[in-house]
Amino acid sequence: MNDTVCDLTSKQCKPCEGGVPPLSDITVADYLKQIDDWRLQGKQISKTYDFKNCYQTMAFVNAVAWVSHREDHHPDMLVGYNKCVVTYTTHAIGGLSENDFICAAKIDKLFSI
Repeated sequence: MNDTVCDLTSKQCKPCEGGVPPLSDITVADYLKQIDDWRLQGKQISKTYDFKNCYQTMAFVNAVAWVSHREDHHPDMLVGYNKCVVTYTTHAIGGLSENDFICAAKIDKLFSI
């Protein structure tokens, strides 16, 4: 994990009620370099996490829910027996915000523990 990701994990999400533009393509590209294996798909980022069994998958989903609640920024999750796809976008602005990358970095940190 590089130092910039550590900077993202130490940040807190800021409330977003709209009225601000989504991040520019250049800024998105810079943030993507700071998080491992997240893919840009249109106006969202996503990553698939693989697990050994359903129990580990559900434990991860619950941990993501805890982070999401604390940050008040919630992903879409597609959950299967041994995998979870996590997708972030900021619906209020119709694109990506710094909040999406802060949460992605925090979720990666959870997964590495």
